[in-house]
Amino acid sequence: MIVNYRNWVLGNFRRFKHIKNIISVKKKGVQQAVNVILKPKDPQALYPTDILFQTIYWGAVKKHLGWKTYAFDVDGSKPEKDLLVLAKSIGRNTVGLYVPQGPEFAPEPEEYGPYLESMSESLMTQIEEEIAFIRYDLPWESSYAHEIEKCQRYDYPDPRIREIRMNFGTRNWKLKKAPVDMTVAHSCLVDIEGDESQLLSRMKPKTRYNIGLAHRKGVRVSACSVEKLPVFYDLYRQTAQRNDFRMSKYRFFEALFSAHKKHRGNSEIFLLLATHGRDALAGAIIAISHKGALFLHGASADIKRNYMGSYALHWKAIQCARAYDCRVYDMGAVSPVADPQYTFYGLYLFKSGFGGRIVHNSGTWDFPVDENIYLAFRNWETTWVDN
Repeated sequence: MIVNYRNWVLGNFRRFKHIKNIISVKKKGVQQAVNVILKPKDPQALYPTDILFQTIYWGAVKKHLGWKTYAFDVDGSKPEKDLLVLAKSIGRNTVGLYVPQGPEFAPEPEEYGPYLESMSESLMTQIEEEIAFIRYDLPWESSYAHEIEKCQRYDYPDPRIREIRMNFGTRNWKLKKAPVDMTVAHSCLVDIEGDESQLLSRMKPKTRYNIGLAHRKGVRVSACSVEKLPVFYDLYRQTAQRNDFRMSKYRFFEALFSAHKKHRGNSEIFLLLATHGRDALAGAIIAISHKGALFLHGASADIKRNYMGSYALHWKAIQCARAYDCRVYDMGAVSPVADPQYTFYGLYLFKSGFGGRIVHNSGTWDFPVDENIYLAFRNWETTWVDN
């Protein structure tokens, strides 16, 4: 069905674009060109936001790891709109620009493409580097979110179809779906407002039971100093080996805490460990940004898995987030729907048990500037992902 639809769209490209333009004219009278104006600013002057990856703190983390940081005020009707942009060398005397979980403020869905095109063109004039591409990890709701929620589809369509939809209204049709999403396209958000009894009542019975079971078995969860980071990293190593994923280096986790000492801004970060006796059962690195809490990294041991340490850990994380007056706890990646065919199906079952809702974002998109270098980088990245 999807293959036939793709062939139909590709075969009727001009007609499809013409229909869209007619609809746009009927809705707005005359379609207005999108013009995004950026004004450079000090990255230390970024406004507070619930999005950790657009904060002063996150800029400091990436700078500690060797990235360059830029910040811009974004012209628009809403106050306090700005943007953190990261730059990293990719060889050939060029850089890739990354906008992590940004821009924060979304235009209307039909203007996603034109808005990104205009912003990209503005960035190209503001940054004095040889730019290969600009990558946006969009926090915007996906155009397919409602179809997934209504069970009219189980995941996003083929990337080429998504590219056609994203590029409607652009002048150059350059936006491409990245081979991999920088953060996550589907995540579980838990509303943590109200008292604890209300939070527990919104959870699934099995989740409430396992939180209580961990307590009865003597599992304890504590906020720890950075000196316990090696304990977390050992749990992380066990998790990577058990689930066969590539590990991040220890220095990345060190940077999360060292940057926090120097450039806290409006963000907080803390390490939680669930223990039973002398055994570490699970660990989590939780980030607080303004009114949002994020489960940034997690890990669990191979032993005593029936002690439900991970359930106790997330309940403690929610309690800590509430102490900072957060409204939402972002538990991170899940599968788009409850279907065993997806890699993150197990995470869907576990995290949705805490009473969260599944959010479907637009994912990561590229705006190529130097087509040849971008293609070479993309080919390398695709091979790396496949392996």
